[in-house]
Amino acid sequence: MQRQNINAAGTIPPLGGGYSNALQITDFKRLVFVSGQVPMEPDGTVPDGFAAQCRRAWRNVEAQLLAADMTLQNVVKVTTFLGDRAYGKENRVVRKEVLGDLNPALTTIVCDIFDAAWLLEIEVIAAV
Repeated sequence: MQRQNINAAGTIPPLGGGYSNALQITDFKRLVFVSGQVPMEPDGTVPDGFAAQCRRAWRNVEAQLLAADMTLQNVVKVTTFLGDRAYGKENRVVRKEVLGDLNPALTTIVCDIFDAAWLLEIEVIAAV
């Protein structure tokens, strides 16, 4: 699969790092659409605090990708639903920790989350 980050000059807002305004993929064989993964442990508990919940949701994303014979390196699009805009900066920090230099297309939405205990939900599209 070939990836090309596309960031048109002069667009608003300017890039803040960790994502691409557009991402073109070519020569791919499969796409996997991962439903929104929530910050729930396998035993049904929910971690305390945003950072712990964010890391748990990413581990759940990663588990789904591994079940599809993919890794986080295959992620081309991320949509994150935040329960409060106050989590924005911490979300960026954890996402960068998890994805490193990978710059997928990205959307972050502030909304009411299905379960009040969950502070976020993450869905991805991956390709190989």
